[in-house]
Amino acid sequence: MQPELWNYRDDVYGQDRTLDVAGYHVEATDGKIGSIDEATYEVGESYLVVDTGPWIFGKKVLLPASTVTHIDPQEKKVYVARTKQEIKDAPEFDESSFREPAYRDRVGEYYGRFPFGGPGTL
Repeated sequence: MQPELWNYRDDVYGQDRTLDVAGYHVEATDGKIGSIDEATYEVGESYLVVDTGPWIFGKKVLLPASTVTHIDPQEKKVYVARTKQEIKDAPEFDESSFREPAYRDRVGEYYGRFPFGGPGTL
């Protein structure tokens, strides 16, 4: 597993790691993708579970923490450095095994193919 993929970037949270983003809306580089059902904050194991609502037929997706580029607490939005299509093409969310290392390795392999940059860059 790639630990850096599962960590929030230092400039996203800064010193305040107590902000809970569950319920926040998620914005891809090209528009809204859903809202956060669950967020974790463990070093090397952080992720977001996003409910996409009607956008992809009510499915959920798992996003590694490193995809987060900005959090806006006033607007209750989390911005990620991925397009809607990249998120839609990710491995299917598996409710029964998404916390397991093998599943997270598969998701990590997919997201690890993309370069990481600032907001809107891929």
